[in-house]
Amino acid sequence: MQAKILDLEGKEGDPLDLPTVFSTPIRDDVINRVYVALASHKMQPQGRDPLAGERTSAESGHPPTGRGISRIPRVKGERYSKSGMAGAVASTVHGRLPHPPRSEKVIRKEINEKEKYLATASAIAATADHTLVQKRGHKFSSKLPIIVSNDLENITKARDLKKFFAAVGVDKDIKRAANRKKKVTSALSKRIRPSVGPLIVVSKPSKLREASGSFEGLSVATSSGLSVLDLAPGSIPGRLTIWTKDSLSGISKNVLNVGGN
Repeated sequence: MQAKILDLEGKEGDPLDLPTVFSTPIRDDVINRVYVALASHKMQPQGRDPLAGERTSAESGHPPTGRGISRIPRVKGERYSKSGMAGAVASTVHGRLPHPPRSEKVIRKEINEKEKYLATASAIAATADHTLVQKRGHKFSSKLPIIVSNDLENITKARDLKKFFAAVGVDKDIKRAANRKKKVTSALSKRIRPSVGPLIVVSKPSKLREASGSFEGLSVATSSGLSVLDLAPGSIPGRLTIWTKDSLSGISKNVLNVGGN
């Protein structure tokens, strides 16, 4: 499998033999399983105080019946704002939670190393599948996979990066990611999250990451630290990916072995 190397102006250069990892069969089931496991590694265990909602003098009557009121425990005392109010049960104001989260719950999922490498190799192969990339909603006009010269890693300004996107035909996807924002609502906050855009894979850390901060949805990752979380956000393979020439040789040897090299 071959691909032509593009320069920063989008002109095709010499052909390049791609690593055999790009020919790995795409396994959606393995990608999903590994994604869920790796995503759990970012979760933080949380729990509640075992006595939360229980620090009260509320108790039921003895006997609880025959008083003309419900049997819910009530705070003791008289001539006090809280006296007579229900408490210490889950159905009352400021009462305890019925089934609170527990910090001792095991939320971290483990995954086999070979399975993780297979998922990464499969996700890499999906970046060269035109149908899968389009199915994710990406907009582009270049042939896949997109291999670029190492000059891309030397870009330090956002305006130069913007010109490069227009030259290789992924500028429409940058606009799509910026305009299509998702509203994320939770009990604690309301925020807007941009859609997932292209991924740039480089051979080593560079100032390109700083220039990419001006584009919403754009990510930059090194080939040595590449994972399913980068290549298949939401466990859906086929993210639009731009590779530099040296990043191909920096892919983990274990991943290449899975691809059949």
